[in-house]
Amino acid sequence: MEFFVDNLAPIMFINLIVFLLLGFPVAFSLAANGILYGLVAIDLGLMQPALFQALPQRVFGIVSNDTLLAVPFFTLMGLILERSGMAEDLLETVGQLFGPIRGGLAIAVVVVGAMLAATTGVVSASVISMGLISLPIMLRYGYDRRLATGVIAASGTLSQIIPPSLVLIILADQLGRSIGDMYRGAMIPGLLLAGAYIVYIVIMTMIRPSCAPALPEEARIYVKEDGSRGLRSLLVLTIIASVVSYFATRYYFSEHTQIPVDEKVVISLMAWGLTALAIALANKLLGLGLLSEIAERVTFVMMPPLFLIFLVLGTIFIGVATPTEGGAMGAVGALVMAVSRGRFSWALLRQAMDTTTKLSCFVVFILVGSTVFSLSFRGINGDIWVEHLLRGLPGGEWGFLIVVSLLTFFLAFFLDFFELAFIIVPLIGPVADKMGIDLIWFGVLLAVNMQTSFMHPPFGFALFYLRSVAPKDDYHDRVTGKLIPRVSTGDIYWGSVPFICIQILMVAAVMVFPSMVTHYKDDVEMVDPSTINFGTENVYGSDSYGGADDAGAGFK
Repeated sequence: MEFFVDNLAPIMFINLIVFLLLGFPVAFSLAANGILYGLVAIDLGLMQPALFQALPQRVFGIVSNDTLLAVPFFTLMGLILERSGMAEDLLETVGQLFGPIRGGLAIAVVVVGAMLAATTGVVSASVISMGLISLPIMLRYGYDRRLATGVIAASGTLSQIIPPSLVLIILADQLGRSIGDMYRGAMIPGLLLAGAYIVYIVIMTMIRPSCAPALPEEARIYVKEDGSRGLRSLLVLTIIASVVSYFATRYYFSEHTQIPVDEKVVISLMAWGLTALAIALANKLLGLGLLSEIAERVTFVMMPPLFLIFLVLGTIFIGVATPTEGGAMGAVGALVMAVSRGRFSWALLRQAMDTTTKLSCFVVFILVGSTVFSLSFRGINGDIWVEHLLRGLPGGEWGFLIVVSLLTFFLAFFLDFFELAFIIVPLIGPVADKMGIDLIWFGVLLAVNMQTSFMHPPFGFALFYLRSVAPKDDYHDRVTGKLIPRVSTGDIYWGSVPFICIQILMVAAVMVFPSMVTHYKDDVEMVDPSTINFGTENVYGSDSYGGADDAGAGFK
């Protein structure tokens, strides 16, 4: 009994892990453990019964949390966009653009995956869309199965780290930090991760050219009568738009000198897009014939998602809207896009709203269960046990970060990112704060690490999504008539391994180069301590506070 009393906190935590591994629902496992061990602690005299009286107020605080409103907005936006036909148009157009080079289709999947991540923020939507559209084409033209499936699964998980990611919203809420700052901090690691995928594809095509062949001549749609693809006009359009947007933004930036890097990127991208769109519209409406078919196609297909990215992330970064308001505008923009493409229907809206409601309730229920668990866990000084355990690790801050990363990586085999965020982050976040670690940087580090939870065999959700749409049996291709062998589960699992290694390298890069994330503080105005006057008069105008003779200093 003495051992049980002295180690009640670790026993409680281990019992939770056992419940989860046995397959019990996460929300009920958390709540049941919290109530059970809370009652045990009260019976043993380790916790006061009055502590449970704080539970209703905590639950009310969850359901009245404005920050969590961003979750249903971004989820609805992603589900509407999934059915709007945007993914199909992007994959077809970008695939035709990069297809004639080796590995071009795989590069197109990464590019489209990054764009879908910046608009939908939902992994399932990205993986399923690209699996249905790109995988048959890649198999048709001889792509290695492991490379094809790995690229699709990895590109879909970019929705975890590139804003507007749901996991970043949850992490910001759990760490008590701004969602906007979390978005700004995650932008560069997310884009670098997409770039690392492309570098890997290029290297693979150099080592094994047969694993990712170029698109054959007969599969290239946008070809002019002289046999060229019209890329010259696309290059000219890009140069003109870049020059015009450069001078336009240069004037704007000269008037607004305290603009952070991410805001400059968003404004420059939007200026470039509007310029290119204006040129393409003028060419089409006036019948000038200056642009090739592929140049027009790329412009008109790329502009709607770019506009939606600006509508969501741009308004957040420049301070016009909060993340919740940005999510609401994104949902409206997605509805407008679906209507403009003729894809909108009441059945689509109902299905999207049903799924959004289920996911939002799922998040709230887990958060309520997590609150019950953390209340009892803190009541028996579990937070002190975790702090002593982690702060006593060899290596100080580095030892803490390495152990936390390994723990997150290991638990990601069994838990998804919601469960990790609600169970692990409330325990390790306060420890990181007391160690002086920047919590935005810490949150992005955890987000990159949690991203691997979607790629881990055998329980990675991205792998399950891809397995659900990948061909399970041999089939005859409808275009070439060739017999295409099936994609095995082993192909999907082995295809994910190189991309998991890339993600681990990105975790190490974020650790070693924290400025990749901490640039979000570039626009924070620093207070000069020499300008602060610590006087003996307080704000009430008397020489003392509350009548005490040795009153503390007041701020002037």
